[in-house]
Amino acid sequence: WLSSDNMHHQWLLLAACFWVIFMFMVASKFITLTFKDPDGYGAKQEPLILTAVTKLEEVHVPEEKHWPEEFQPTGKAFSGNLIRQPLVHMERLELLRNVCRDTALRDLSHTAVSKFVLDRIFVCDKHKILFCQTPKVGNTQWKKVLIVLNGAFSSIEEIPENIVHDHEKNGLPRLSSFSDSEIKKRLNLYFKFFIVRDPFERLISAFKDKFVHNPRFEPWYRHEIAPGIIRKYRKNRTETKGLQFEDFVRYLGDPNHRWLDVQFGDHIIHWVTYVELCAPCEITYSVIGHHETLEDDAPYILKAAGIDHLVSYPTIPPGITVYNRTKVERYFSGISKRDIRRLYARFEGDFKLFGYREPDFLLN
Repeated sequence: WLSSDNMHHQWLLLAACFWVIFMFMVASKFITLTFKDPDGYGAKQEPLILTAVTKLEEVHVPEEKHWPEEFQPTGKAFSGNLIRQPLVHMERLELLRNVCRDTALRDLSHTAVSKFVLDRIFVCDKHKILFCQTPKVGNTQWKKVLIVLNGAFSSIEEIPENIVHDHEKNGLPRLSSFSDSEIKKRLNLYFKFFIVRDPFERLISAFKDKFVHNPRFEPWYRHEIAPGIIRKYRKNRTETKGLQFEDFVRYLGDPNHRWLDVQFGDHIIHWVTYVELCAPCEITYSVIGHHETLEDDAPYILKAAGIDHLVSYPTIPPGITVYNRTKVERYFSGISKRDIRRLYARFEGDFKLFGYREPDFLLN
């Protein structure tokens, strides 16, 4: 009986040993998986950490290819002949250069670096950054980032909304406020960027914001600009309803639109081309962000400019940057092919320079 009892205890002891060994192996595997890649683990916790669509890669620039000095930002993204940059951003810049060289598109891709352009470019001297404003692509948030970097406010949360666009109070100078020599120096040496989005979707956003929702502090869009467009471009003059998207498209696609643009002044910045706003073929930009990939592009831009440790881009609401094909097709569904083709002809440079596909409803 005693022998049987001892054997029972031995079996229990042996089972306990196996259990301890098994738990140790499980714990060891868990620790290995958890701490194998601390950078990857951290990226899951921080949504604004750089997580570009393509992996960060080292690209060797061929010796015979000389990159202009002003092309290289002052940030950390460049080192000697190795350009550490997601391939998607290099491809965007390469596409831009190729389209700029296309003589058939010269009139649609080139513009003078005039005061109108220099007024669109905001300056952060402290960190050597130039930002060209392209309205209706989330520029308010970028202006907040630069306002903080310039030291006017210590954090983005502290900036009152009415201050962001008040350029006498937000501490954000325009490039046009400097002398010619100072402008040239900054264009040559500073990190330069701007943001684009699908050109037609941007026009829809501008129309909705300025002529449909029309905030009360901007009454001139509804009471001055809209009537001017209606008088010139509405076919049925007996209609009394406000500006329709069809009227807006006719105005924008008219080859003689400039006579109205002059009357509207700088308010046209919400719908003129990216070419007219930022002169991308004349100014060598360091990065071009896309609204559709802003979740990846925003942290990349901060890192490339060397300021990612100082400020973060404000949280992007889910789905807000996704291209809405259904919405675009709905807005253009009642508009004649002739008017749409005229509109595309004006914005073709923007489509080609930044890799946006010609709309399907133009091909059908």
